[in-house]
Amino acid sequence: MTTATSGRPEVDNPCDRVVRLLKPEVFTGDWSDAEAAALEAQAPLFIPVTPFTDDRGWSLMNMLSGAMTARGQVNFSCQYPGVVKAWHRHEHQTDFWCCLTGHLKAGVFRESDGTGWVQVMGEKKPGVLVIPTPLWHGAACVGPTSAGLLYYVTNQYNAATPDEHRRGWNSVAGFPWEVQHG
Repeated sequence: MTTATSGRPEVDNPCDRVVRLLKPEVFTGDWSDAEAAALEAQAPLFIPVTPFTDDRGWSLMNMLSGAMTARGQVNFSCQYPGVVKAWHRHEHQTDFWCCLTGHLKAGVFRESDGTGWVQVMGEKKPGVLVIPTPLWHGAACVGPTSAGLLYYVTNQYNAATPDEHRRGWNSVAGFPWEVQHG
């Protein structure tokens, strides 16, 4: 993979190109089955979350109930407008992403066949995106405000042997990180 001076990728490997772009399948099963379903499909799954609302405000409750284990870890990340944080993947963990503030365009890419998925998620579209190993994934902030991502990973981070592989944000030709107008 080399990058042209235009900032667009020059693709050396045909598996570094999005051949088809999909929305993740909506998962309506039990939270405890979400990881296994995503691993079996080798595809991301989106779990819509309905806010509990009353005259005091709103809450997102019981998310990840049954999916979290003692070996996992919960993290929070803030992403600024105009930033694309991509691409990375893991060999031994599944990610569960929930954008709590602002909005993110989450991107997932399966290198073996060139399939890509896009899911916009956030305050106006609450839900959890389940991203199984070994899919490449990342996100772009959508809109004029920062986005806050609460995420659970099924294995704790180990700085001595991180379970993470990286590639450039623009290394997957045809992936639509920019806002789609029209």
